[in-house]
Amino acid sequence: MFKNRSPKAQTIISLLMAVTLTAYMSSSANNAVVDETATSNVSPKPTTVADTRRLIGMLPADDVWWTSNGESMHFNNLNLARILPVAPVYRRGQVHTLGYALNTAIAQSEVISRGVTAPLQDFLDNPAITTTGVVVLRKGKIVFEHYPGQTPYQKPIMWSVTKVFVSAVMAILTDQGEIEPTNTVDHYLPEMAESAYAGITVRNLLDMATGLHCAEDYDDHNSCYYQLAVALGDGYYTDEHPDNPYEVLTKMDIKRVAPQGEQYHYASPHTFVLGWIVEKVTDMPFQDALTQHIWSKIGAEHDAGILAPRFGVPITYGGLTAALRDTARFGLLFTPSANVVSDGTVLPEGYTNRILAGSNPNLASPLFPGVRHSTEQWDIVFDNDDMYKGGWAGQGLLVNPRKDIVAVWAGHMNDEGRSFAMLPVLREILNRVYPDAELETDTN
Repeated sequence: MFKNRSPKAQTIISLLMAVTLTAYMSSSANNAVVDETATSNVSPKPTTVADTRRLIGMLPADDVWWTSNGESMHFNNLNLARILPVAPVYRRGQVHTLGYALNTAIAQSEVISRGVTAPLQDFLDNPAITTTGVVVLRKGKIVFEHYPGQTPYQKPIMWSVTKVFVSAVMAILTDQGEIEPTNTVDHYLPEMAESAYAGITVRNLLDMATGLHCAEDYDDHNSCYYQLAVALGDGYYTDEHPDNPYEVLTKMDIKRVAPQGEQYHYASPHTFVLGWIVEKVTDMPFQDALTQHIWSKIGAEHDAGILAPRFGVPITYGGLTAALRDTARFGLLFTPSANVVSDGTVLPEGYTNRILAGSNPNLASPLFPGVRHSTEQWDIVFDNDDMYKGGWAGQGLLVNPRKDIVAVWAGHMNDEGRSFAMLPVLREILNRVYPDAELETDTN
């Protein structure tokens, strides 16, 4: 199996240590050209009927769908609703249009990686690069948009980017007085009173600081993660496997390795428990809570969905399927341009600042210069206020509230099981195009 043969935490570390991945501007930010009337550079690549039949026919018969890499994963990631049940997340009302102010300095930034040297836009078009689409917003307008491997209206699976949608719904319910983060999991889920999660606070669950060792291991079918994945249909299963993920979690043997609140330990089951709390408090499936509290309020162009392969239970730790522009609209909720897509009150006042400041000094990172902490399901909060949440196979959401920037991208793994790390590339380019020194005078 190829679902990232190292734990997610190691994936994050590898992104931070990608010192050989260099991106730099071929022209200074002062020479950037901003076009307020331009439209995006779109390269639609619809799949033919024959290719659709061929690629669906390639799905493994004796393993889960995401173990197929290369062309197969490329198709699967973009077309999950043709393959598996997807629980709908509904839009509502008028579309809140995102204007264009394309900045050529981004498209023309030279990137050197994977043996390729080219301006960003041409770089993304290279077959060696597995990123399928990128959207970048500044002050609520699209400054870069390119779709080398998908159409703008396709809804790629965003994998673990889904997690920050769960924490955002939790923040809204907390603001409404429905959830108190200092309460324990079993306060909301009495079914968990005898489980490993008993006594863990919601706050520590949000921050991945439970003290529990729930290995994010995609190869070991006995791992904590994979046991839950099987029950959800996100792992390979037969009719003999348990099919109720809620019951599986109550009985799962998870070892405690530290007091809660002291160490960051990434584990997708923690997010599923958060989603379960949302379901219990709202008395509705998570996808409906997401519809009610977020997706129906951001002027989305399209409905979204959450992968729900077994008995309609949504994979809340990694199943979101959404058009990139709509995921970018969600990202705007964390910026001063939230009113471009909403009335500005979807997320609680002060929520973004809490993410930037962090809730637990024990989770500050002493290992990597420039990294502040992890919190609220976000993988990394950087010292320059970049907030990053990544997905397993080349997906990502990057938000800088202070610079009013949102970047979203999707991708897949190549035949060798490698996805392309867009995070270092985009951070380098965007920090060059929009340096701190120019924030006060910049009008673009």
